[in-house]
Amino acid sequence: MPKNLTTESGAPIADNQNSASAGEYGPLLIQDQQLLEKLARFNRERIPERVVHARGSGAYGYFEVTDEVSQYTRAAFLGEVGKRTEVFLRFSTVAGNLGANDAVRDPRGFALKFYTEEGNYDLVGNNTPVFFIKDPLKFPDFIHSQKRDPFTGITEADNVWDFWAHAPEATHQITWLFGDRGIPASYRHMNGYGSHTYQWVNESGEAFWVKYHFKTNQGIRSLDGGQAAEVVGGDADSHQRDLHQAIERGVFPSWTLYVQLMPVAEAAEYRFNPFDLTKVWPHADYPLVKVGRLVLNKNPENVFAEVEQAAFSPNNFVPGIGASPDKMLQGRLFAYADAQRYRLGVNHTQLAVNAPKATEANNYGRDGFAAVNKSGRGKNYEPNSFDGPAQTDRALAAPVALSGHTGTYTTPQHTKDDDFFQAGELYRLMSEGEKSRLIDNLAGFLAQVSREDVIEKNLAHFHAADPEYGARLAAAVAKIRTTEEA
Repeated sequence: MPKNLTTESGAPIADNQNSASAGEYGPLLIQDQQLLEKLARFNRERIPERVVHARGSGAYGYFEVTDEVSQYTRAAFLGEVGKRTEVFLRFSTVAGNLGANDAVRDPRGFALKFYTEEGNYDLVGNNTPVFFIKDPLKFPDFIHSQKRDPFTGITEADNVWDFWAHAPEATHQITWLFGDRGIPASYRHMNGYGSHTYQWVNESGEAFWVKYHFKTNQGIRSLDGGQAAEVVGGDADSHQRDLHQAIERGVFPSWTLYVQLMPVAEAAEYRFNPFDLTKVWPHADYPLVKVGRLVLNKNPENVFAEVEQAAFSPNNFVPGIGASPDKMLQGRLFAYADAQRYRLGVNHTQLAVNAPKATEANNYGRDGFAAVNKSGRGKNYEPNSFDGPAQTDRALAAPVALSGHTGTYTTPQHTKDDDFFQAGELYRLMSEGEKSRLIDNLAGFLAQVSREDVIEKNLAHFHAADPEYGARLAAAVAKIRTTEEA
């Protein structure tokens, strides 16, 4: 026998097909609780979508330590080989809205929540190891330039390239984005990166700067522009469908986690700023160290409740892991959690997908919208004399030495802190075929810009990265624009 259908207050519903009315042909009655409740709930089913990373997919799984790294960090979930920790991973595109296509040229979010016994640890990254900008003050302007224009309602090449013309540090990420890996074939066939620099601290208090690399075990697979257009035309939800169906079939995607580790003392004298999000650490300087394996093996039961309401914040650290002076990371420590307080409310951490699983949250947060905390008898202040939660005597991370004066700084402090050399190195690593496709992808978009001065400013950036790179792109853009004018 099926259970009785009820209202949200638990009262049984006798008729869920017909509204109550004043007579057979009369107007409807405001006393019809089921009608009002259903319509009111329907009106409120959507919440504000994420300003960025709105279009996403997610799955549960586990992380297993395969190699000893306790000499680098005292984080308990990394403490011994064979240890498994439950995780939730949300993939996403960046610029598109909630209904956008999956197979588009855009960075992919790679947001990972570890449900550790010391609390939840959120690692919020992308499928690229670098980003377009290195200061959070520029982030709102950057996103505005990439989103729909407020007048035309569409993404405008003029806006995109005009911002990049004034952000030379974006040249490295642009080279990544318009290269062969700019459109992943699926979420399973791409790498993930922590992107930022973080801090690890071991039991002895020794600190290291660390970068995370999740290498896909499915192999890298990407789409060119023509293939992506064909996929989008046939299935706007291609990446979501692929991930969901693979897990349902028992084909569980996995990634191997490696890290790069830099002793803290080496950062000050390194040849470029190791906390600059627009740059990578060469593997020759800091080789990859294997840590473990990430496996996704369970789909969400409810996409809205578990994917759309999943909330990540890079300031969710656990003992042994902390922040670095990376300016973009510092900005995100505030911005991510604040965005979720706006979208989901101050009690979003009490939602099942966000709540700790291997431990429990004990604090003095009370009340607010959608509060489900039932500790009403407990005191809501600290310290107290009633055995309430008390602070620990051990810091999460190691102190970071600071020097200098307050102010804004633009002068490079390292010998190779220019915006172009790593973009040039990436270009020179490419095969001839990769270079040609990169030039074609860039030229097709840059040629859409209406102002010659904006085009020239951008071309100057690519010239600075590599003279051949700039010359080939300039010729390709000129050819397209001449053809269009003929």
